[in-house]
Amino acid sequence: MRRILWGRSTSSNVMKVVWLLEEMKLSYERVDVGGSFGKTDTAEYRAMNPTGLVPTLQEDDFTLWESNAILRYLGAGSAFFPQEAHARANIDRWMDAQQTTMNRPQGTLFLSLIRTSPEKRDPAVISAAIKESAAAWGLIGAELGKHPYICGDALSLADICWGVHVHRWLNMSFDRPEVANLKAWYDRLLARPAYKTHVAREIV
Repeated sequence: MRRILWGRSTSSNVMKVVWLLEEMKLSYERVDVGGSFGKTDTAEYRAMNPTGLVPTLQEDDFTLWESNAILRYLGAGSAFFPQEAHARANIDRWMDAQQTTMNRPQGTLFLSLIRTSPEKRDPAVISAAIKESAAAWGLIGAELGKHPYICGDALSLADICWGVHVHRWLNMSFDRPEVANLKAWYDRLLARPAYKTHVAREIV
């Protein structure tokens, strides 16, 4: 089987999938599309992924899009996403919470600080995004006060979903409120070669 991951390496959603593929030691090729590479509006790409977003996973004639769906597919039955119902449900809810509580405010913060020139930034928008993002990270910090990783003693898909974003939260230039336990967790992630190589990179 030939496994191809379509998406630029600087995309946080692509980073999630690359990180898991590397952790699981699964063979894959990655093809740059999206952002400055373009190619996501072609008929060929839209046939695989009608949203025109990245990433898209292709395995021979099977394709899958949406980063968290790809993580669940690849990780099913592994230590990252076990079969036991309660453990899986716990991981699932934190994966969904990444999208419902953190994506929008931190996405606003990222676009404001990284993709917007200083003279065009809106301080009120940035301040509100920081406050809402910090509240989301506070949920994670509380869990990390109980165990080393979000859902227990070992890395899971929940850590992968949130971990790609904590690098941005802790390394973008702004006056961030202190969130308990985040830095220690981030340091644990940095000790993992796949995270350090593919996630903890320049923020662009």
